[in-house]
Amino acid sequence: MSPLESVDERLQQAMKLVLLATVPGMLMLFWLYGWGVLINLILAAATALAVEATVLQLRKQPVKPTLSDGSALVSATLLALALPPYCPWWLTVSAAAFGLFFGKHLYGGVGKNPFNPAMLGFALVLVMFPQQMTHWPASHGMDLFGGLQQVFGFSFGQAPDAWAQATALDSLRINKSLTMEELFAGNPAFGRFGGRGVEWVNLAFLAGGAFLLQRRVFSWHAPVGMLASLFVISLLCWNGTGSDSHGSPLFHLLTGASMLGAFFIVTEPISGAKSPTARLLFGAGVGLLTYLIRTWGGYPDGVAFAVLLMNLCVPALERFAASRQEQVAP
Repeated sequence: MSPLESVDERLQQAMKLVLLATVPGMLMLFWLYGWGVLINLILAAATALAVEATVLQLRKQPVKPTLSDGSALVSATLLALALPPYCPWWLTVSAAAFGLFFGKHLYGGVGKNPFNPAMLGFALVLVMFPQQMTHWPASHGMDLFGGLQQVFGFSFGQAPDAWAQATALDSLRINKSLTMEELFAGNPAFGRFGGRGVEWVNLAFLAGGAFLLQRRVFSWHAPVGMLASLFVISLLCWNGTGSDSHGSPLFHLLTGASMLGAFFIVTEPISGAKSPTARLLFGAGVGLLTYLIRTWGGYPDGVAFAVLLMNLCVPALERFAASRQEQVAP
C-alpha cells in the first residue's frame, strides 16, 4: 500500500466514525423536530455530492476516490444538523453548494481549505436569509406531509398553524422584562436547564463526541478549550436570574449548537489548528466568541461566526505555539 493510499484509507475511516458519532444527536433532533431533519440531510448530502462530482469532472480528476472519502458527506451532514428543520429547500441547497465550492474546492479540494465548509455555508444563509434561519419549529409539531409542504411549498392540504417559535437563545437575547424563572416557567422554548429538548440533543452530541475521543479521531484540546472557555465566560458574566440575565453556564452549554460545535466543528482537522497548544487556544477562542455573539451580537447563536473568525487566527496561533515550545525547550 502506498503512503497516499494509506492516508486516504485513514481519512475514509475517520469520516465513517464521525458520521457514526452524529447518529445519537441526529436521532434526538428527529425525535424533537420530526421529518424536517431527514429532509435537510437528504438535500444537503445530494447537493454536496453533486457539487463535488461536478467540480472534479471539470478539473479532470477522478471522481469516485474523492467522493468515497466521505469528507463531502460529513460537511453536508454537519450543515444539515445545524440548519433549522423545515427551512426552504433552496436555502439548504444554497448553503451546501456554497460551502462545498467556496469553502473547499476553491482552495484545491480536501486538505487545503482554510475555512470550515459547513460553517461557511451556514454563515452565508444566516446573513442573507435571517428570517428563514430564525424559523425553528415547535417540538413534535409536523408530520411528513406537512414537512414536505413546508420545505417545498407543496399543497397537501392546509398548512400547519403556528409551527415555528423563537429558540431559547433568541428569546433570552430579546428579553427585556421577564426573569429567568418566568422564562423557564412560561416560555415553551425553555426546558429544565436550557432549550426544551435541545438539552437532550446537546447531551447526545456530547455522547458522540466522547465516542470519537475514545477512538482517538481527534485530541481533547479543542473541545475542552471551547467548553471550558464558554463555561468560564458565562460564569463570570452571569448576573443572576433577573430580567437582565445572560443565562447560566449550564444554560449555555446545553443550548444551541454548543456540543455540536465543540466535538464536530472545532475538531475539523484541516481548517483548525494542528499543534496541541494551538488547538486549545483555538477552542478557547471559539467558546469566548460564541458567548460574546450570543449575548451582545445580532445573532442568537454564534458558533458558526466564531469558528470562521478563529479559522483566520490559526496561522497566528500556530506561530505562538511554536514560539512557546522553543522557549521551554532545553
